[in-house]
Formats: sequence, C-alpha cells, structure tokens
Amino acid sequence: MLESILSMVRSGGWSAVCMALLVACIPASAHEIGTSHVAVLLREDQTYQIEIVTDATALIDKLEAVTGHPSPTDTGPANLQSLLPTFDAQFRQRLKIVFDGADASPTIAYSVAPGRGAGSSAVATIRLTGPIPADAKHFVWTYSWTFASYAMTLRRAATENPATVWLEGGQSSAPFALAMSGAKIDRLSTALRYLKLGFTHILPNGFDHMLFVLGIFLLSRRPKTVLAQVSAFTVAHSITLGLSMYGLVSVSPRIVEPAIALSIAYVAIENIILSELKSWRIALVFGFGLLHGMGFAGALKELGLPRSEFVTALVTFNVGVEAGQLAVIGAAFLLVGWGFSRQTWYRSHIVVPASVMIACTAVYWTVVRLAV
Repeated sequence: MLESILSMVRSGGWSAVCMALLVACIPASAHEIGTSHVAVLLREDQTYQIEIVTDATALIDKLEAVTGHPSPTDTGPANLQSLLPTFDAQFRQRLKIVFDGADASPTIAYSVAPGRGAGSSAVATIRLTGPIPADAKHFVWTYSWTFASYAMTLRRAATENPATVWLEGGQSSAPFALAMSGAKIDRLSTALRYLKLGFTHILPNGFDHMLFVLGIFLLSRRPKTVLAQVSAFTVAHSITLGLSMYGLVSVSPRIVEPAIALSIAYVAIENIILSELKSWRIALVFGFGLLHGMGFAGALKELGLPRSEFVTALVTFNVGVEAGQLAVIGAAFLLVGWGFSRQTWYRSHIVVPASVMIACTAVYWTVVRLAV
C-alpha cells in the first residue's frame, strides 16, 4: 500500500491531494477566537445593558432545532435578521438575569451584520436592557445557547476597564457584587485560559495564519531557515500585539485584514517564482509579522483582558500562538518535509501546486475583505 501511495505522489497525485485539502478549508473562518462573547454594563442610572455577540447562523440552527422548524436555506444577514425576533420566546428560555435571586425580564433587540472576514458567518448582536432593582446587591448571569466556553466582560460604567470571567455554556456565573470590585482572578487559570486561546487562534481557527506559516515552510527544505523565518515572524507579531493591546498602535481592520491576505498571497507567489530562499525573505517575513500581530490584537480586543492579570494574559496568549505555529510547521514537516523534501519532484509536485492554491485563496480573501 505504501508503494502505491508513493507512486501516486510521484505521478503528481499529491498535487491533487494538496489542492483538495486547501479548497475544502477555504470556507473556514479566518480569525475568530470564539463564536460567542457577552458584555455586561451596569450603569450608574440603575439600568443594565447586556450584549451577546454570536454566530447568527449557528444560533438560528439551534432555535430551529428546538422548535422543529427546518434550518434556513438563505443565511444572508437580512434573512437572519428577520428570523431572530420570531424566536424571542424560545431564546428567553435559555438565559437568566438574576438580581438577588429574582429573575429579571429584559427588553431584547436583535440585529445581524455580515461577518468580518472572508468566509465568516453573519454575526448576531443581541442587546438586553432593563432596570436594576433598587438596593440589589448581586448579579448572576446564565446563557445556554452555546455549548462552548465564552468570555463575559463586566463593568459598572462605560469608562471602567472590564473584568473578564470565563463560563461554560449553561453555567451560571458566580454572584457579582454590584457595589464592590470583582472577584480576584486566579493567575494560573488566566495563563492556561489564554494559552489555549492563543493556540486555538491558530489551530483550528486561524486558517489565514496557518496558510502564511505553510507558505514560509514550503520554500525552504532546511529546518534552520524555516525556524529563522518563524522566529522573525513571532518577534514581529509580538511587538505589534503588545503595542496594540496597550493602545500605542491602532490601525483599522479595514486596512489590516486585506493587508494580511496580501502578505499570504505574496509569500505564496514568491514560492512559485523562486526556487531557493533569498536573503531578504527574513526581513520581509518580519514586516508581515507586524501586520499579523495587529490582526491578533483585533481578535483579542473583542474579548477584553483581565485588568489585574493583563500581562499574564497577553504573554500566555502569545505563547499559545507560537505553539500553534510550531504545531503547523511540525505537521507539515511530518507529512511532506521529512519523507519527500529531498526528492527531485518535491518542488513541482508539492511546493508549486500548494503555493498556487494558497495564493488563489489569499487573493480571494483580499478581494472579499476590501469589499466589506
């Protein structure tokens, strides 16, 4: 069987395999840490505002399953916007806002907008508002329309830095004292949480970053040169991630996202044109890393960082990103680099076809992101 696989690879079959895998992955979302997060604002005028941001299509599918209706064939934002309010009664059944043991009944407004990146699903923003009972001392939140963990940020005024807690779908939060500071955040738990977030931002959620790292891997057959490029990329994105999260650098996603896609296309096209690594490649990768760092920051800002463990969360998120990148490089090396990189047909059957597909995907993303 091994001989037949090697025969297929030598005859060009590997090219078709690479193309099929890449095409299958094109619809994957490019840049999302999670599909749901919740922001709670407790105002000084004794009212609350809670925003739930989530994948609109996934939420509609769950609501349809509960009611027995078929899933919508039209997943455009306008159609989803019209559908969501019709499930208001069902939606309310799986969330709870509790003040001192008494359930609150919020006013709910639904809105749906297009996804931010190429292939991203429409995003639903659900705003819950209502009065805070007089003399209420504690607030508890429960949300059961997601099966995964999600971030909930809490603040008492619009100008206050948010406190971030993590909950599993269906889990009730610990009582949040309305007149006191939030509970102390555990450093180890924060480190582990953001380490995982950084890793999953590459695998499996960061398809654009994966393609960039694969583009770096393809041109060079020597591990040292691949690691030198990855190191330059890591240093660069660490710089802009830190500067962006501290508010020292701010570039609109309308610029950053298309630029990231263009960087992927450039590296892939260079792989097709050049047969060996040039001296300028590391400097170029460093420059592109600065762009990707701002992309990481854009995703991380959506969740907020715990104020008391800001540095811990930022550093461990970055370590997780690096671990994800090394996992991609390691997998690529085991799949194609280790056994095939020294073969004469490696470039024609693996490097060029894979780079063509990466370039086509990245150009498509560039066009879509410029159009958003």
